[in-house]
Amino acid sequence: MPTIGYAAMFEQFAPSDLLRYCQLAERSGFTSVMASDHFHPWTPRQGQSGFVWSWLGALGATTELRFGTGVTPPGPRYHPAVIAQAAATLEQMFPGRFWLGLGAGEALNEHITGAYWPEGPARLETLNEGIEVIKRLFSGKVVKYRGQHWTLESAKLYTLPETPPPIYVATSGPIQSERTGATCDGIIMVGAADKKIAGLLARFEKGAREAGKDPSTMPRLIQLHVSWAETLEEATENAVREWPNGGMAFPKADIRNPEDFAAMSSLVRPEHFRDRVLISPDLEEHRARLQHYTDLGFDEIYVHNVGRNQEEFIRAYGAHVIPALRPGEKARPTGTPQPATTPS
Repeated sequence: MPTIGYAAMFEQFAPSDLLRYCQLAERSGFTSVMASDHFHPWTPRQGQSGFVWSWLGALGATTELRFGTGVTPPGPRYHPAVIAQAAATLEQMFPGRFWLGLGAGEALNEHITGAYWPEGPARLETLNEGIEVIKRLFSGKVVKYRGQHWTLESAKLYTLPETPPPIYVATSGPIQSERTGATCDGIIMVGAADKKIAGLLARFEKGAREAGKDPSTMPRLIQLHVSWAETLEEATENAVREWPNGGMAFPKADIRNPEDFAAMSSLVRPEHFRDRVLISPDLEEHRARLQHYTDLGFDEIYVHNVGRNQEEFIRAYGAHVIPALRPGEKARPTGTPQPATTPS
């Protein structure tokens, strides 16, 4: 059976509410949490931006769920050494339960330090150098590093878990997918056309095999955005009002302010969510969508309900969707975090 996880969206809900939702999700059959890492919400209406790393310890202490960040970018907000220290601490406290989700980030959150926001290729270089720094620190050795984007002077993590947390990377392009397979432990994707997903997973597998790894043992995670409510009208209204960024089918990484997203949201219409957010009151349709991605080979599916009706959504999925799922047609012996690779 796939892992069905709850997507805790810090841009929409207060941390105290999200903790309560995750506890309810655990009681309802969800077994993992993907927690977003934002400094700003996408729009002012979403209204929140709690610090996820403060909250993760509370989640670990009050549930038995697995959990990770979806996703944290090495960049202006976070030096990779700080990410490595935070991740190692959580894994030491909650062995086998934490996974580190990394990505390239968006200007919405990263521009706040005043650092130059680079073009896409430079952002990926920054991410990949950051991954290298984190993995070296996970080795427990004294690390000195001087790259194009990051510098580290005689750093050593003294608090380490028995096994480093696995590193999963969010990727939407073929080159980064292949690099993720070669250098990391798993891949994170968002819902997309089947043809694109197949192409990205093929490159991920190619990178893994060329690095001497077995891609069938490497977790594949996907985040799905849905809008469930009792009626189609309510589900549609929730999507347009609460998650208009989900209907914006264009690159958003360079947009800096929630107010800019709010201005663009006035152009978003219900039809813009097609193939991007599942809007439906029919729980069988939701089950079928999750089953489809399970059949495509994903081991872990994290569901984000875009509306404010989180408790109703969690209970509905727990009663009608999660119990009805079956192992995927391409099911592989995964779902358990694999040890993070570290330099020899």
